[in-house]
Amino acid sequence: MENNEIYVVLVKANTGIGKFARIFSKYEYTHIAVSFDAKLDRFITFSRKKHYSPFDSGFMYETLDCYAFAKNESVKLKIFRLPVEKQRLLKIKDYIKSIENDKDYIFNLYSMATMPILHGFRIYKAHNCMSFVSKIIELSNVVHLEKKYYRYNIQEIDKLLSNYKYEEKDYYRKEIINKEYMNKVSIFKNIRLFLTLNFKLIYRLIFKRNVKVEK
Repeated sequence: MENNEIYVVLVKANTGIGKFARIFSKYEYTHIAVSFDAKLDRFITFSRKKHYSPFDSGFMYETLDCYAFAKNESVKLKIFRLPVEKQRLLKIKDYIKSIENDKDYIFNLYSMATMPILHGFRIYKAHNCMSFVSKIIELSNVVHLEKKYYRYNIQEIDKLLSNYKYEEKDYYRKEIINKEYMNKVSIFKNIRLFLTLNFKLIYRLIFKRNVKVEK
């Protein structure tokens, strides 16, 4: 059958949270995304929508300047290239489009924050970068997932895809595409976004814990 390719991209994030996480994990990659673009300058994931607003997060189309921002002219990426059958690729794109068009999807902050202890858990219509990319990998059928997709952290995904490594190097930004990404956000707006996200997550944990969204 005709094969197509998708790219799984591990990011050595230049954010303060990324630097903090590396101190404790002793592992350099702290963000993950997918791409259909062989140029590797456009990515799809769940992430913050502005650099200074970590709680305004969700489904996101990122560009290289979201990783190599301000004084950071480059970012280190580890790329895996997965050969995907055409029907699987169509299924992946349909899945991504369904999430993009569903405004109920939010960022699964709780699963991400407790990953080292609880090893991932589902919340109704919520993803973080790890669960989103792991779901794409599951849909690709390129490798076998031995546990639920939302239980994989970035380091485990790294090992899972080791046979499909494409390259690992510093990528330099060529232009600023996402011109609003570095806009400042007030502390009051950040507090409101934090409270709103927590309210939605807690509500779904209590009242939608048994609602099935994905198999």
